[in-house]
Amino acid sequence: MSDTTYIAFLRAVNVGGRTVKMERLRELFTELGLGEVRSYIQSGNVFFRTGESDRAALTRRIEQHLEASLGYPVPTMLRTVEEVADLLDAEPFAGHEAGPDTRLVVVFLSEPLPEGYELPQRSAKGDYEIVGADPGAAYVVMHLQGGRMNTNPGAVFGKSYAGQGTGRFLHTLHKILAAARKA
Repeated sequence: MSDTTYIAFLRAVNVGGRTVKMERLRELFTELGLGEVRSYIQSGNVFFRTGESDRAALTRRIEQHLEASLGYPVPTMLRTVEEVADLLDAEPFAGHEAGPDTRLVVVFLSEPLPEGYELPQRSAKGDYEIVGADPGAAYVVMHLQGGRMNTNPGAVFGKSYAGQGTGRFLHTLHKILAAARKA
């Protein structure tokens, strides 16, 4: 079986006082026997290769190792390089543009949104709008208020969503994909 290159999108890394140097994060992934481990910027994006085909088991193994090593849970969303490329090629934000007061955020999901979750959905405060979703990601337009994002994009789904989410700005996701493709 050939190896697959994954991008691990980690939630809760280098936010809220939980600081992890990328060198340490790469060591933790290497300890799991994963190959060609690299990272991109400080927000918890790790690239690696593996022949493991059971993504759910691999995700659990990574999450358990990170929690045991770091002392807190680190929800992990794994996507292949091809999946991220396909997502970007689909132009999920067609008709929306980033600007001085608007950010486009892809929120990677640990599980699909609940059945019947209506989209698009706009927050009562008008600070975000969920403009679309597929089983692995939701597409959120953040409207800055007072020059700030007042809502965590990974937490916009409310109590009806039992899964986890971690967001990446669309422009950053393009850079993550380019970095993941480099040998």
